[in-house]
Amino acid sequence: MSVRFGVFVPQGWKMDLVEIADPVEQYEAMTQVARVADAGPWDAIWLYDHFHTVPEPTLNTTFECWTATSTLARDTSRVRIGQMVGCNGYRQPSLYAKIASTVDVASNGRLIAGLGAGWYEHEWKAYGFEWTDVPTRMREFREAVEIIHRMWTEDRPVFTGKHYSIDAPINQPRRRPQFWLGGGGEKVTLKLVAQYADGCNVGGGDPELVRHKLGVLREHCDRLGRDYAAITKSTTIELDLAESTADTIARVGRLAEAGADYVLFYIPRVAYDHSHLQRLAEDLVPQFA
Repeated sequence: MSVRFGVFVPQGWKMDLVEIADPVEQYEAMTQVARVADAGPWDAIWLYDHFHTVPEPTLNTTFECWTATSTLARDTSRVRIGQMVGCNGYRQPSLYAKIASTVDVASNGRLIAGLGAGWYEHEWKAYGFEWTDVPTRMREFREAVEIIHRMWTEDRPVFTGKHYSIDAPINQPRRRPQFWLGGGGEKVTLKLVAQYADGCNVGGGDPELVRHKLGVLREHCDRLGRDYAAITKSTTIELDLAESTADTIARVGRLAEAGADYVLFYIPRVAYDHSHLQRLAEDLVPQFA
């Protein structure tokens, strides 16, 4: 099976810029990784949508997702730019749709707009967003996905829900970027993928979990009359720098057998050393072309 590959840029969220003191130099380190990826053969660069570091909040840089997405769109020319994934609770969905339309133009159609329900409780509360239970966040997410889809496909959409409403907003330029949803919820998220999305991200790099979640997605597609093959099925690998290329190739092979046709890599220390990124580009990516 052919597999495409993306790579996360160092954004600070995983404490991956802490050895650089100057925030301007941190941003340039993130940009340089994007430019290395843009040289090929990577399909896309990816960003997280977070404000505070993990595994715990610290006084360290985390660059905001949409701001970074828009600048990286202008600092690259070939590679696509995506978020895995935008947090629904951080932006009203009609505003999200407007932002994405603008960035898609700025990137000359290279945007992959990602969305998820969100999970980082401390971050929500610190920034003043209302933290609700999972069922409520999922209901909000369901309404948001429909609103975003309609903002991208209708001239003056009207929607009245329990959590969100829009009253004939004009979204010009009206664009429909690639729309990916993150999360493996079987009743809500994967059904929404089948209804509205161009891609999904499931399984956390675990082949058996990927196989199961994609089986559920296929069932939703069958019930809704959606072409399962038209959806990009992705998962994410956090690379162990001690792992050999042969082992990485074997891991990707197992994921491909489970049904994944896209793999996102997070590479620790890529801000300081591009050799692992270049090694994967030379040795792994061609194996799955």
